[in-house]
Amino acid sequence: MRLLVVEDNPEVSALVAEALVKEGWAVDTAPGAAEAWGLLQSFPYDLMVLDLGLPDGDGLGLLRRLRDEEYRLPVLILSARDAPQVRVQGLEDGADDYVVKPFYASELVARVRALLRRARGEAQNRLRVGRLELDLALKRAWWEGRPVRLSGREYALLEFLALNAEGYYTREALLEKVWPGEASVEPRTVDTYIRYLRRKLDDSAIETVRNLGYRFLG
Repeated sequence: MRLLVVEDNPEVSALVAEALVKEGWAVDTAPGAAEAWGLLQSFPYDLMVLDLGLPDGDGLGLLRRLRDEEYRLPVLILSARDAPQVRVQGLEDGADDYVVKPFYASELVARVRALLRRARGEAQNRLRVGRLELDLALKRAWWEGRPVRLSGREYALLEFLALNAEGYYTREALLEKVWPGEASVEPRTVDTYIRYLRRKLDDSAIETVRNLGYRFLG
């Protein structure tokens, strides 16, 4: 498990990080929203602890940006702002929990542990193949932890390849699975959609072998 603590107060940041590291979790820290955003784009974090009063912007702005970009990691707000309307706003903007400063480290750890348990339960509908993660219920995809916007057909093709990553599939086989009953669709359409997926993921994500077909590598 890798967690991110976004807190501008170095003493509080160190206290939170120490409590989480003692539980065996890897922890990165960021003093502001910009650095936090850069880290979130670089690593697939399992949870974020977020302060609201950041030097380069309000923490709620970062939270809204995360949810708008479809990052679904659990977020626990840790803030001195204890007004009910602020707490409600944080939860409505996408936070999973809200802890008011000053806080007990033991309570913070217990809440983090509960959020991670909940996330693991939701993960039962997810498929991970290499650098790809799919939510099979919501039909969403993430590549190296970052959300990937796909059309319905792109997702269907990617899901089939990921679920059957052990084999190669010809254009004709993929047409039958992803475009069933659509006789007017040309085999070259598969090539076009494979190109779309490579462009959105990585050129190395899908392998082509002459006379065998396509295979997902992840």
